Order: sequence, then structure tokens, then C-alpha cells
Amino acid sequence: MIKLFKYLFLIIICQIINAQNPIKFVTEVNKLSNDNYQLIINGEIEENWRLYSIYIEEGGAIPTEIILNITNANDYEITGNVIESPTITKFDPIFGLDQTYFVEKNSFTQNIKINNKNLKKIFGKIAYQACDDSVCIFRESDLEFNLDGSSVSITNDDLSKLSPNEANPLLINLKNTEYLDDKSSNMVSSGNNLIDLIILGFLGGFLALLTPCVFPMIPLTVSFFNNKEKSDSSFYAVIYGFFIVSIFLLISLPFHFVETIDPEVLNTISTNAFLNVVFFLIFIFFAFSFFGFYDLSIPSSLINTIDSKSNSFGGFVGVFFMALTLVLVSFSCTGPILGTLLVGTITSQGGAIQLSMGMLGFGLALALPFTLFAFFPKMLLSLPKSGRWMNTFKVILGFFELAFAFKFLSNADLVQNWGLLRREIYIGIWIVISFLLFLYLFGVYKFPHESATLNRNKINFSLSLFCLVFAIYLVPAIFPGGSTSARLLSGFTPPSFYSIYPSKTDCPLNLNCFKDFNKGLDYAQKNDKPILLDFTGWACINCRRVEENVWTDPKIYDLIDNKYVLISLYVDDRKELKDEDKLELTYESGKIKLIETVGQKAATFQALNFKSASQPFYVLLDNDLTILNKPIQYTSKDIYLNWLEEGLRRIK
Repeated sequence: MIKLFKYLFLIIICQIINAQNPIKFVTEVNKLSNDNYQLIINGEIEENWRLYSIYIEEGGAIPTEIILNITNANDYEITGNVIESPTITKFDPIFGLDQTYFVEKNSFTQNIKINNKNLKKIFGKIAYQACDDSVCIFRESDLEFNLDGSSVSITNDDLSKLSPNEANPLLINLKNTEYLDDKSSNMVSSGNNLIDLIILGFLGGFLALLTPCVFPMIPLTVSFFNNKEKSDSSFYAVIYGFFIVSIFLLISLPFHFVETIDPEVLNTISTNAFLNVVFFLIFIFFAFSFFGFYDLSIPSSLINTIDSKSNSFGGFVGVFFMALTLVLVSFSCTGPILGTLLVGTITSQGGAIQLSMGMLGFGLALALPFTLFAFFPKMLLSLPKSGRWMNTFKVILGFFELAFAFKFLSNADLVQNWGLLRREIYIGIWIVISFLLFLYLFGVYKFPHESATLNRNKINFSLSLFCLVFAIYLVPAIFPGGSTSARLLSGFTPPSFYSIYPSKTDCPLNLNCFKDFNKGLDYAQKNDKPILLDFTGWACINCRRVEENVWTDPKIYDLIDNKYVLISLYVDDRKELKDEDKLELTYESGKIKLIETVGQKAATFQALNFKSASQPFYVLLDNDLTILNKPIQYTSKDIYLNWLEEGLRRIK
């Protein structure tokens, strides 16, 4: 079940982006009076891209920033704030929350008052972040306003037009650059592994089979088919199984219509704080139903009506109502498991198709034993007898539901930044739940509906010992320095930086990293290690997802920590460079590009050497600057691990 949630919360986004100029700006000037002017910046935004508002709250995208140069304080005065239009506020799949942004086109307007009658032009800069549904870029462009009213087209710098001699400070002598030329293979794709979802749904259905609402019905239902002729028995058993699967698939059908009406609605659900709190309460409700405090059941009148129709109608119709009766009668046990599958899939970016695949697997697991035993009735003798063990299993599932509930409360906490469930507190709750399950299985206490505590037989003792060991395994993660512990829950717990303790380093997962390429290269050469070059951004959500869901894998973490030198370059870092580190790069046209910030240097370095402008972007280099394999972007753990291992194998 943990793997199910780890899979469902892992977002699979794979495509190649080659967008040097997703946004084109044109400046204009309107004269309002003798001294008052309007400076206007009009933007044309490429399809599927978003430009973010100036007035945007922290926690999401980097807001657009407009800076006007005032070389002489008496030249002009800025009056009022920038007016922007037309903005929309909507769910943003990159940041996982509502953002204010522009699509297709936009306009920024700033009023000024001229004090110098001889002033002809006004210069400035616009710094902005733009995203599509998979990657983001960060850009800074020079602005020029002609006070005579003529328009000026603002183009993003084409770094391929830099003069080679002037580019030398950032240009490095890469080897195996053919890996950068094959654009079609530049991005490693993991795809949507729907087969995995079917298997995981099947496991959920198998768990439901072992509950007291379903297991005793197997021999009763099979005996019905065995009373028929042999040919009819086998045929109707197959039809019965087919209808069970079909009913569960039908449950997912409405979500496809909802997603067709608004493709972003299921993504919106995943980050809506209110809905995540509702899901938390629903899972608590499911857990206590498994603990036996109350039953979740379909009204008996409805079940009786459906059951009577199965007797009234013959043939296919009667078998369909038999299947529907099974689904309804078993709801008190299958409902919470189905709820877990339902909520888990609609709150992932896969949406309705993932839900259908999960439901398909769930239905197959329930239908298989009824069909199989109808073909081979003697196999019923091998089934274990119903008994107390089924109720014990149901209670264990209740503890799982209780643990999963806090994932949704954690989602709401992260979105709203309440600070309620930081990583150590979240793991501490899981420790308490694991210890309570240990005490239950060890026979220390019982639930109100149970007549006695559990016997300490070998199975119960083994299970209780496993729960105790798991609780002990989690304990180091609640202490300082435990961010790399509890890796079995990676991608399921809050991120390591969401901690009650201050971080030891400013690198992801407390890894050792360099934020200057030359320093990292020097260290790699002295220690004879290859380099993992990480082009990232502070506001790059997919970068955080790779760090939290991929890098936390024990094998991947060990390779990055021990086998590679990690160099992380943040393209949106606005920290100003020291004067001696600032650069002036010249284009073939003669235009000068100023490199004044850490982010400008990183973005220019990436585009100039690796022909890419999107993040995350990962490159493996030997310490002699040989590219070891094709760079990759957002991908799965398996592909990332294979990619790292391939790089090590290719070191000369």
C-alpha cells in the first residue's frame, strides 16, 4: 500500500522543450500631458506557456519584476504602481496551487512624470519566470522606451550569437557533445506505467478478499453455480466475474466526464487545502469503521431489492444483479479500500485514467476467485476457514487507513504552510500508530466489539514484532540529522526541508554540493570523481519533486553522495555577483550582455554549453568535461538510477 501512494504521488512529466523565446515583448509610450507619460510593455505569449503576475504571493512562481533605470534622479519620477492585464487566477500544475498569470498576451503599464525635457529614451529590465505544464524558464531582458511614441521590440538574447572570444569565460571545452545534438533523445521518458496501477489495484482487491464481508461469500456464491449443469456453471461463472469487473469500472466513469469538462479539476483537488482536510476526516472515518465502532453498509432495503431481481430475472440479467448484490453487500469492507484507491488516484496528476486502471485491477482480484472456484470446485477445500483472523486483518487495515489519513492533512499543511505536520511530527505520528498496532497484535488491548484480546500465537506475535521493528526503524528520523532516515517512506513524508530543525547545509537533502561550477570541477578533479551537474531553480517545483521523490531513494542517494560531485546551479538566483565576477559578453551584432547575478551566470552557462534553457536539467560529466550520456530532466526513480549507473560505467 505504501508503494501505491508513492507511485500515485509521483508525477510523471516527460517532454522536450526547446523554447528560447516563449514570450516576446514590445514597448510603447503614450503621452498623457506635457510632463506625464505612460510606459507600456505588451507581451505575446506562446501557446501553452504562462507569464506570472507582478503581484503574486510567495510560495509559488517568481513574480515578474520591472526595474527602470534612473541614471539621474532628476530625469523623471515614477508615479503609482504598475497596472497589469488581463490576469487570470487558476490552478497551476507546475506549482500545485492557484497562481495569477497571463496567457496568450499581457500588458504592463507604468505612469511617469518627466523632469528633463531633453530626455529621449528610458531604459530598464524585466525579469520574469515562464512555465508550461512541465518545465519553467527564467529570463531577464533589457527594456527600451522611446518617448517619441515609437515602439521597440524586445527580444531575448540568443546565446548562440555570442562572439566566441567574448564567450570564453563561460564556454567550456566539452567532449562527446553529440549527446546534446540528438534532441529527440535528450529527455528520458518514463511514461505512464498503467500495468503497475492494475497490479496495485489488484493487490487492493486481494486485501478486500480477506475481509469478513467478502471471504465467507466465496463458497456460498460458488455453490450456486455448481448447482447448474457443468457447461452453464462455467459459462455463467465467467459472466459473473465479467460483471463484477464492469461494475467497478463503471464507478470510475463519471470522473472521465468531469475531467473532459475541466481537465484541471482533478489536479485542483490534489492541492485544495479544504478538500485534503475533508479526505483526512474521511480516512479517519474509514479507519474507525474497520476498528468496529460502526459499520459502513448499503441500506438493506436496496440490497434486498437488488437481490430479488437476481432471482426474478434469468440469464445475463440475473447474473448481473447477483454481481451487483455482491458489490453492495461487501461495501462495509471494500468501501474504505475503494475510498483509498479513489482518493489516491484523483489527487494524482494521472487523474481518471489511473482511477480506471486501479478499479480494473480491484475488480479482477474480486472476480477471480469466484470464477476460478466455479471451474474447480474441489479447490474450495483448500481455503482456510472463516474466523477471528478475518476481523484481525480488518483491524490491521484500519491502522493503515489511520496512517494514510495524515498524508492528506500533511498536503493541506504544506499548501497553507501551517507548520502543523513538519517531517519529524508526521513521522512521530506514524511511530505512535505502529506502536499501537504492535500492542494490539501482542494482545495488550482490544476494541469494543471484540470479546477478548488476541491470542499470542506465532502469526500474531510475528506481526506484532514486525510493527515494533518498523516503529524503531522510524525513530532516528525524528532526531536532528535524520532527514536521510526512513527512506522506505520517501515521497510519502513531508520533504526534508520542512523540518523542526535548522538545516546543516543549503543543499538538497543535506547533501554536499557546490554552487559554483569551477569550484565543483576543481574538487572533482582532485578527488577523481565524476560530476552530476544539476541545473535547477529556487522556484522550480519539478526540481523539488526530483529531489524529494527520486533522490531520496537509498541507491540513488548513495550514488550522488559517494560516487558523484554534485554541482547545483540556480538559474533564478537574483543574488548579485561580486564586481570581479561580473561579465560583459558581446553578441555578433555588437550588443553587450551583462552578467550581474548568480542566476544570469547559471542560465547563460547552461544555454551556451548545453543548448538548453529549461529546468530541471541534469548532466553527467567526467572530470575532464566528457559528457557521459544523454542529459535528462524529470523522470522516474528507475530511469534516474539506471542513468547514474550508466554514467559510472562509461568513465574511462
